[in-house]
Amino acid sequence: MRILVIHQYYGMPGRACGSRFNELSRLWSEAGHHVTVVAGTIQHSTGKVPEQYKGRWNTRERDGKVDVWRCYVPELYGKGYLGRAWGFFAFMFSAASAALRAGSPDVVIATSPPIVVAVPGWLAARARGARLIFEIRDLWPESAVTTGVLREKAVLTRLLYRLERWSCRVADRINVLTPAFRDDLLRRGLAPAEKIICVPNGADLDQFWPGPRENAVRREQGWGDRFVVMYAGAHGRANALGQLVDAAERLRDRPDILIATVGDGTERARHERAAREKGLTNIVFCGEQPKARMPEFVNACDVGAAVLQDNPTFRTVYPNKVFDYMACARPTLLAIDGVARAMVCTDARAGVFVPPEDGRAIAEAIRRLADDPVACAEMGRNGRAWVEANAARQALAARYLESMKELVGTPRAGRRPHESAAQT
Repeated sequence: MRILVIHQYYGMPGRACGSRFNELSRLWSEAGHHVTVVAGTIQHSTGKVPEQYKGRWNTRERDGKVDVWRCYVPELYGKGYLGRAWGFFAFMFSAASAALRAGSPDVVIATSPPIVVAVPGWLAARARGARLIFEIRDLWPESAVTTGVLREKAVLTRLLYRLERWSCRVADRINVLTPAFRDDLLRRGLAPAEKIICVPNGADLDQFWPGPRENAVRREQGWGDRFVVMYAGAHGRANALGQLVDAAERLRDRPDILIATVGDGTERARHERAAREKGLTNIVFCGEQPKARMPEFVNACDVGAAVLQDNPTFRTVYPNKVFDYMACARPTLLAIDGVARAMVCTDARAGVFVPPEDGRAIAEAIRRLADDPVACAEMGRNGRAWVEANAARQALAARYLESMKELVGTPRAGRRPHESAAQT
C-alpha cells in the first residue's frame, strides 16, 4: 500500500519533537508499505528554518525508508501569531504542490493542526483517486480560541470553523486521538459515528524503557541526589509553565527538590527571566535536547510533569509526554483535567492529579511525592504495565494500518458493490 502523510510538524532527524508520525511511518515502511510525508521546513520548537531549506519551495529527502518532502514555511512563522497564521497558509500552498508531485497514494492522511492541511490532503486524494483520512490531534480552531490566540467572532475564526466542518465532510474516515474528540464531533454533528476511528498516541517501547536513575544525564546536569520533577515538551502559551515557576517559589524550603524543564518555545525566555528575578535556584531550564537523549532524560528524573493552561478544551487531550513517562516507569504529576486524568490516575493508576495553574497545589503534590518513594515506585510500575497493555506504538501502528486497509477495500458511496477502490 502507498501512504501519503501531510503533517506540517513531522520531526526532523535528530531534533527534539513530537515523533509519533516519525515512528508510525518507520513502522509502516518496515512492514513493506511505501510511505511519503509532506512536511514543513520550520523547526517547531524554535520557530526557525534550518539553513538547508531557506529559499526553497520543496526539498525532497529521505528519513530512513520514508520519502520526505520538506515544504516552504516563511520565517515569519516564528514572529507572533499573525506570522504563524501566514505560515499555516503558506504551508497549505507549498504542501499542495508537493502532494501532487508525490506519486499516486492509496491513502492520504492529513493530520491537524494546522487545520489547513485538509486542503492539500483533499487535493491529493481527489487528483489520485485515493482515500482521505482527516486526523484530529487537537480540536482546532477551538483550542486557538480558548487559549486567546484567535477571537471567537473574528472573520478568520468563522472561516476556520467552516474549514473544520468541510474537512470532516469530505474525509472518508476521521481519526481522533482521544474519545473526547469523538464525543465532540458527534455532539456538533460534524460526522457520523461510523466515520470516526480512534487510534491514540502511545509510546515507542523500543526507545522508552525503565533505566537507571543515576545516568549520564543526571551527572551532566548536576542534579546529584535531588528529587527531580521534570517537564519535557513545548514552552508555549498553552503550556502555562509559569505554574512550575510558582511551585518552585513555594518549594524554597526544600533544597532536596528540583524542577527541571526540557524543551523550547516562545515563552521559555519569559519564564527563565521570572525565575531569575525571583532568585530561584530550584528550577532549571535545560533547553532543547537531541531526540535520541530523551529516554535518558526521562530516566534521570523521579517524576514526569504534564501541565497545561486551565482551559476547558484541554480536558479533551492526552498529552504525548505522559506515555513516555509511563513507558520509563516514572510517575506523572498531572495538572490537566478530563480524559488525561481518567487515563493516568484512574485507568493506569500511574500518577497524581492537581488542578491546572495552581502553583500551591503543585508544590504540595511534589512534597508528598518526594516524601513517599514507595508510592512513586508503585505508580511507575503501574504506568509501564498499562502502556505495555494499551499504548505500545507498534500495536497502534498495526491498528492504524488495518483501518487503512479496510478503507481501501471498501467501495465508495455510490459505487457498485463489485467495484473496489483499486479500480478507480
